[in-house]
Amino acid sequence: MNELVDVAPAFVEMAHRIVWATVATVDRVGRARTRILHPIWEWDGAALVGWIATDPTSPKGGHLALNPSVSVTYWDPGHDTCTADCSASWITDDAGRAEVWRRFAEGPEPVGYDPAIVPVWAEGPTTARFAGLRLEPWRVRVQPAAVMLSGKADELRIWTA
Repeated sequence: MNELVDVAPAFVEMAHRIVWATVATVDRVGRARTRILHPIWEWDGAALVGWIATDPTSPKGGHLALNPSVSVTYWDPGHDTCTADCSASWITDDAGRAEVWRRFAEGPEPVGYDPAIVPVWAEGPTTARFAGLRLEPWRVRVQPAAVMLSGKADELRIWTA
């Protein structure tokens, strides 16, 4: 098994290159539900944390109230893939929402963007339809297409807390 320090930088590089991720939650009756979201990741050399700017009134809000787990998977047409299985927590206080907003507004290309472009967020980070999700991975997997095609499982990068 790899150490997080061996996996996280490759995960962030791939995730930020691909940008859009399929994010799965579990609904009220135990069924998987997916949607496409735009996380941003931070690696400080010791901890990997993801952030999602989202609408807390969406169906995922109800899902996460019952089961605060998400699986975030990236795929590109060349078949590079990476996944982070995470515990998710809502950021709903005004200062926290402003900080999540800033992370996206000042984020690196191509994951950074101005959240105000989303019509329901046009009034800024304290609108009722804006919140942040903090993602704390407990498992991270990075599989470049070359590793998948080689069949060499020992080259697969996986970290589990």
